[in-house]
Amino acid sequence: MPFQGFTPFTVRMANGIDIHGVKGGEGPPLLLLHGHPQTHMIWHRCADDLARHFTVIATDLRGYGASSKPAGDPAHVTYSKREMASDQVAVMRHFGHERFLVCAHDRGARVAHRMALDHADAVERLMLLDIAPTLAMYEQADRAFATLYFHWFFLIQPEPLPESLIGANTDLYVERAMGNRHAGLAPFAPEALDAYRAALRQPGAVHAMCEDYRASATIDLEHDRADIERGNKVACPLRVLWGAEGVIERCFDPLGEWRKVARDVSGRSLACGHYIPEEASTELVAEMLAFFESTDR
Repeated sequence: MPFQGFTPFTVRMANGIDIHGVKGGEGPPLLLLHGHPQTHMIWHRCADDLARHFTVIATDLRGYGASSKPAGDPAHVTYSKREMASDQVAVMRHFGHERFLVCAHDRGARVAHRMALDHADAVERLMLLDIAPTLAMYEQADRAFATLYFHWFFLIQPEPLPESLIGANTDLYVERAMGNRHAGLAPFAPEALDAYRAALRQPGAVHAMCEDYRASATIDLEHDRADIERGNKVACPLRVLWGAEGVIERCFDPLGEWRKVARDVSGRSLACGHYIPEEASTELVAEMLAFFESTDR
């Protein structure tokens, strides 16, 4: 069973939002954030190894898993990455961690990017998995990107179109959205897939997921453009990893794009696609240990 020795928790924010997660291990605090359409279960192959070195806190983002799924608003502020990042900082402070390490994948990485900008004093080191900056990806989208990342353009359609269509068969959406990549559904353990299917069946989950993407295509881009205009860049060391078989390297220059918005960037590709299969999880853990345990912390 994954997450041996971890304790589930739910932290209520001042705004009434509940953030669910699991906590385990000892050492420097490390926050783990998941992607779409997943939950903290994405880390089930890594968490036990990481807990030997860190106090690991893996959460469900607002709108995902067992965390709260508030209704969206016309301006999509509720699911802006600014709001979602504030959730995560509040969770870490709840456990007494004013400064911490972060590793995040996909949607969680977009939350973490915003966190490093809005809460620069909190993020000590940042590792982002398989993304380029959101603004760059929208501005440089081509046919190859739009084909593999169709959901970026489908989920942002006005309510209730995507909610109604996905809600008719949420299991199919999970399987197609995650399985249309390089390795199909092979990277996912059966218990993890079951967790993702169950999470999206929950009331409000599909709407929350759509609002996350609507925010990314609207208010989040406004925030990103404002940072660029002010010259506000990620100041902490940033390590970027991406799948060699994924779309990031094929359609974008990940290191080049991150160097436009962050001051200290390093990274490389991993031998996988967008999702981390079992055979690549050891490599990912080794990368995390080398980066987060660096002597120049």
